Amino acid sequence: MEVSDRVVVLRDGKKVGEVLTKNTGPEELARLMVGRDSKMISREAREFQGECVLCVENLCVTNNMGTPALRGISLGVRPGEILGIAGVSGNGQKEFAEAISGLRPIDSGKVVLAGEDITHEPPKRIIDKGLVYVPEDRLHVGTIPSFSIWENLLLKDHAEVPFAKNGLLNSPLIQRHSEQLVREYGIKTPDLVTATGKLSGGNIQRLIMAREITRRPKVLIAAYPTRGLDIGAAEYVHEMLLAASQAGMGIVLISEELDEVQKLSDRVAVFFDGRIMDILPAAAADEKTLGLLMAGLDPQGPGAQPVMEG
Repeated sequence: MEVSDRVVVLRDGKKVGEVLTKNTGPEELARLMVGRDSKMISREAREFQGECVLCVENLCVTNNMGTPALRGISLGVRPGEILGIAGVSGNGQKEFAEAISGLRPIDSGKVVLAGEDITHEPPKRIIDKGLVYVPEDRLHVGTIPSFSIWENLLLKDHAEVPFAKNGLLNSPLIQRHSEQLVREYGIKTPDLVTATGKLSGGNIQRLIMAREITRRPKVLIAAYPTRGLDIGAAEYVHEMLLAASQAGMGIVLISEELDEVQKLSDRVAVFFDGRIMDILPAAAADEKTLGLLMAGLDPQGPGAQPVMEG
């Protein structure tokens, strides 16, 4: 909109529109890109009572450089709640997701899932106990690019009954199961044996979400789930997250997109320098407040003073 005179819109490999920039706007371009009017996803934030399905207590973790990444993080998520985590990238969000998923060692602190301590459990045990992770790097962490669609859909369950028995795959059942997920989640692929790395980013994310959500976990960790996706794919991911929360899953949504966090979250925790600046109800998480907290500043302080460690 700022630098062009004309805009040509491509969708599914075809030219679907050409407009003069001065005669159009973001809404019209979004409609052309998606093929329909953009959906306005909005909902009222809810208040949750009762026990947390995920409790993190005073979590301390080291990053890949050997320096502290998390400095005493404590938070809780209740069944059906979406807890947004906002912050500029590099303030401990990635290490937080990896630590509670069992992918990164925990220096100190505790992670409790549905009343059970999973602090030092390996990833497979954590998955089996009901916590799944949609990672930031969907291509190389969330999937194996050279594996087929059906192999990635069954990545966590290929050795489990009913998909396998006595070391042998139940191919007819796997075929039906994979076809159902591709159909229900709108994964665009020529066939089930196509290498997953050949799909678009949006379709890879649909595959990952289908695999994780259909396991019916207690908690779903979604790290930057719409990064790099087009408008239509991002909307679909939002719909899946909302549907999962309505089904009773506790969801941790990590994002740098303030609009995404505000739109989906019931509460928002703001990370800065490995600490939680504040945890706000969604109604209080306006853009100015979140922006100041993300910069390490106290929105209530005179002149927005930096929050100092006490």
